[in-house]
Amino acid sequence: MERPGEPYPVDSWYTETAHALDPFPAIDGDIRADVAIVGGGFTGLSAALHLAERGVDVVLLEANRVGWGASGRNGGQIHSGQRRDVEWTEAQFGVERSKRLWALAEEAKALVRGLIDRHGIDCDLRDGLFGTAHKQRYVAGERRYVDKLRGEYGYDQIEWVGRDDLAEALGTDVYFGGMRDAGAGHLHPLNFALGLARAAAAAGARIHEATVVTGLEGGATPVLVTPRGRVSADTVILAGNGYLDGVEPDVESRVMPINNYVLTTEPIGAGAPGGILKGGEAASDSRFVIYYWRPTPDGRLLFGGGETYTRTFPADVRAFVRKHMLNIYPQFRDARIDHAWGGTLAVTVNRLPYIRKIRTGVYVGAGYSGQGVTIAPLGGKLLADALTDAPDRLDDFASMSCPPFPGGKWLRTPTLVAAMTWFALRDRL
Repeated sequence: MERPGEPYPVDSWYTETAHALDPFPAIDGDIRADVAIVGGGFTGLSAALHLAERGVDVVLLEANRVGWGASGRNGGQIHSGQRRDVEWTEAQFGVERSKRLWALAEEAKALVRGLIDRHGIDCDLRDGLFGTAHKQRYVAGERRYVDKLRGEYGYDQIEWVGRDDLAEALGTDVYFGGMRDAGAGHLHPLNFALGLARAAAAAGARIHEATVVTGLEGGATPVLVTPRGRVSADTVILAGNGYLDGVEPDVESRVMPINNYVLTTEPIGAGAPGGILKGGEAASDSRFVIYYWRPTPDGRLLFGGGETYTRTFPADVRAFVRKHMLNIYPQFRDARIDHAWGGTLAVTVNRLPYIRKIRTGVYVGAGYSGQGVTIAPLGGKLLADALTDAPDRLDDFASMSCPPFPGGKWLRTPTLVAAMTWFALRDRL
């Protein structure tokens, strides 16, 4: 895992193809703001943008560069729904509330597209995503799920694709069928984050990079502590996701950082007629430790797979991810791997986001569990809404239980490793 203060990962295709943004200055001395935000990813940037557009004096502190963390390193996939499917949310919360959570996820997709359109963000947005069944016994349930979304949730942009047609679309025959979601899609996440930063700064948000927050002091006015100054604000938003060590114990006990890895091949014609993913869609599968992939505009395969739970990345990220890619595309055994990188995201126990007011003056948006491209920008907007004219906008997320990991901060890692090892074994059986 990288240390704060480092630049964007040098071996990332996203870094190589980013629309460069001049650095924002580090903080220098004590400052005051209406709202102070910790973290320059999708949540923090969206909150800063929406608050600044409403005339709120907002300061955003980022330890490295905006979009440096998971927001600028992920698979770039825009999924429908929450991280948990509607059958799970119905069982937990009932049908009415499950439909509200689905509606929020639809709002989230519309927000991403709306931000791109409104601010002219060039981030390679493309529609379409396949969700694939990697075991035959999953097919019947997945087909029923498509019917449920269409019939009970009124979502007509999804359809079932049989095994042969799916193999033709993906360029691999390892899956037993899947769903094509025309309302989902994919984008260049770092360029999306950089576009949000440009828009937030233009709206009047004060952004400070290379500014590590080392502590949060309570009291009537919360104070963020940094090595080069203190920021006092009426309200603090903690949007650092998996990078909030030592700032807020409540968040650390409930939000667990894990590492995920991505590669790109040399250009192989992906996303074009005659190549794999010839329709340009992204794809992901039914593994708990998920595989996800998509074509890039220059015809590469961008593939993500494999997780680790320690503070360090594998010594050879290329080899680590390549073995997973070859499980799906053995025909690319001889393809050159041009880029490979890792990033730290964050999960919660129930895989639902932790978006709420923690206590007076302190709010959090974190723990998106792999659904951050879609839900995190909405999380930022909901927090902005709650701090201005619509406090009830947080209710659906804030009222959901988000239990701490067993053992809290210090035992959460071995607990999660044991659970993920079991799930990884289940994926293979």
